[in-house]
Amino acid sequence: MEVKAICKNARISAKKMRDVAAAVQGMPVSKAIDVLSYSPKKGAYLINKTIKSAVANAENNNGLAADELVLKSVQVDEGMTFRRTMPRARGYANVIRKRTAHITVVVSDDDEK
Repeated sequence: MEVKAICKNARISAKKMRDVAAAVQGMPVSKAIDVLSYSPKKGAYLINKTIKSAVANAENNNGLAADELVLKSVQVDEGMTFRRTMPRARGYANVIRKRTAHITVVVSDDDEK
């Protein structure tokens, strides 16, 4: 059975998050949490938090055992972009884009490989 958790509008760009997501894809949940907890990246903290949410959903809503779960997919999509302006010389203004990301984590108890 598949269970998922979604984190929307995380204040980090999707490009920075995808490297971390690719590193833990397909791992058992316990190993992925260990790997992410020792990573210094902000994206690792956010993905770790979303994985723990998916595991809690699986345990409480579906009655699955946490030690049998495997990360089926970790998908990172772009969210909305905040646009801010910064004054520049001679009356110009540059646009600063503050990007966000949507994280979707799917955990499964099936071992179909």
